Amino acid sequence: MFFQVYGAHALSQWGMLIVVLLGLILLNEFARRTKLGGIITFLVVPVALTAYFLAIWIGVRNGAQWALENQTHIYMQGWFHYAKLYAATAGCIGFMMIKYKWGVGAKHWFKPFPFIIVGINILIACVSDFESAVMGWNKWWLTSEGVWQYGGWHNVFNGVAGLINIFCMTAWWNVYPSKDKKDMIWADMTWVYILAYDVWNFAYTYNCLPTHSWYCGIALLAAPTVAALLWNRGGWIQNRANTLAIWCMFAQVFPLFQETPEGVDTISKLYEAAGGEAAVVGTTVDPSVVAANPTMMLVISALALVINVVTIGYIAAQAKKRHINPYKEDVFVSQQYYKDSMARADVS
Repeated sequence: MFFQVYGAHALSQWGMLIVVLLGLILLNEFARRTKLGGIITFLVVPVALTAYFLAIWIGVRNGAQWALENQTHIYMQGWFHYAKLYAATAGCIGFMMIKYKWGVGAKHWFKPFPFIIVGINILIACVSDFESAVMGWNKWWLTSEGVWQYGGWHNVFNGVAGLINIFCMTAWWNVYPSKDKKDMIWADMTWVYILAYDVWNFAYTYNCLPTHSWYCGIALLAAPTVAALLWNRGGWIQNRANTLAIWCMFAQVFPLFQETPEGVDTISKLYEAAGGEAAVVGTTVDPSVVAANPTMMLVISALALVINVVTIGYIAAQAKKRHINPYKEDVFVSQQYYKDSMARADVS
């Protein structure tokens, strides 16, 4: 099993998953539909949060009790969360510049920006996966934020899958504003890439954010995908950046919403039961207390690797068949998703 979401607390767990999913969808709509919504969400709020984070840092340096006991400091002080928050927010701002043609956003040379910023975001996760492998090969290890991770081949498989996923992004130069100015359209980023990305990213969250992945591995991936498939075709990467930045902002301030002491404690029990060394799931520990299953980590990470290898292979085959450079020209032109997306794009 991936998650322990049954029993006495099942209703509340599933209910909050739906609340998070709907909340992310609605906040994404608020941010994408108007300039004011985007400015508030991705400029005003991040500036205020930066002031808050600096105040905590200064307070910790000075030994202030309020800062030392602050949830953000205790649970979200690692490099990864800050890197993701600001990288995702930078992506959101850049995408707004393209869709509204602000400054360099109207320039042709700026069009590869979405590929570059998404690639950076993926690399951040890959580094985190490889870090977990190095820090805890075949054993549980404690992060600076008090979360137990289990390192092993699953991290290697998924880290490689992430590196391949970067080059599954095609048609780097073919991004456009939508005709209604609500979205940045990347038409060649069809369901093929969305599937490869979502499986890889879910595996990452399950590997490296085991107490978070019910929300950031399910709801956070579902929100942009649902929007892109149902009413915002071609806008998936913008949806993804928006919802990721919004979630990171919320989680950085209210970490105990997702990272409960009970969730952390289940992995602590597993670690202690294994004598502080390599843990064998299902032998020394009652499965009911396992918050993350290393066997399932391996399964989903291997699946992510296979899907991304197949995707890059298909892209290469199409490029050879049509005699195109897949990073300069569109690959998935025969798909209905691509056609629907291009119908929304302002290519002038």
